[in-house]
Amino acid sequence: MRSFAVSALREPPFSGARHHDTEQVARESTDWAQHLGLISNGQRLRRADAAGLAGRACPEASLDGLRLLADLISWLFVMDDACDEDGLGSDPTRLAPTVAALLDVLDRQGTPTESAVGTAGPLGLALADLCGRVRARQRPAVLLHFTSAMRGYLLALLWEAANREHGRVPPVDEYVQMRRHTGGVYPSITLTDLALDGFPPADQRADPGWAELDLLAADLVCWCNDVFSYGKEHRDGPDAHNLVTVLAGETGDESTALRAAAERFNDGLSAYLTAEHELLASHGDAVRPALAARRNWIRATYDWSRAAERYA
Repeated sequence: MRSFAVSALREPPFSGARHHDTEQVARESTDWAQHLGLISNGQRLRRADAAGLAGRACPEASLDGLRLLADLISWLFVMDDACDEDGLGSDPTRLAPTVAALLDVLDRQGTPTESAVGTAGPLGLALADLCGRVRARQRPAVLLHFTSAMRGYLLALLWEAANREHGRVPPVDEYVQMRRHTGGVYPSITLTDLALDGFPPADQRADPGWAELDLLAADLVCWCNDVFSYGKEHRDGPDAHNLVTVLAGETGDESTALRAAAERFNDGLSAYLTAEHELLASHGDAVRPALAARRNWIRATYDWSRAAERYA
């Protein structure tokens, strides 16, 4: 049944490529995570293939830019696994101190206090390292955008934990809004913009059309992820935080929900292409690098998800 929904997804009409240094960065990112204590061995992280996703998202980035994005995705995978598979995200009172400590790291823009590191442990150390590397690029607007996006991600994890604690399946509209944050898409796109030197200027970011494009890009990445991951999540134990699950909660039928999820993705892709065309007409070539980052992420998620052992 899941395979039907996967096959019903429209293939993004963007070219896909992979950075030629992806395998090197995969080894380096695993070493980074082990050195900072995020993982005890690299088996689960290697199966997740964070560098493979990063390499598809920024195939033409500098080596340092690719490393930074791959390490962020590794961090997000470790955090997600801690919440979804290791129980941290099932109890808000257990998760809250970790989130508070990580927020402290973000508030200090990567300079952790002893108490923050003690509470968040390796997650705090690794997040501080990521923030410090972004800060070293001397792009204050990018750093502020990144830390803001990471705050949204962490607070959304608490929303998920509260739902799990009470066995609550959120309504579709609420889920769609929060999924944009729980997916970690916004901080990932920010570092992709940085890697491609395509972070939009302030006047362009203020364009409502740009905000709409980012919403659509985040939706497409997350909905694609949900369709591909639904089989594994449903097999391991139903979780409320999947587009198919929340749609099934409203329709009462799994096959209808799978079809509706694929249709949402396809309709969203059409809306994205229209919004992109309008932004190009308004701003011209200045926005092409930023548009490339978003196109890359949509295509990368689709291609990576088809091969990901993470969803096997």
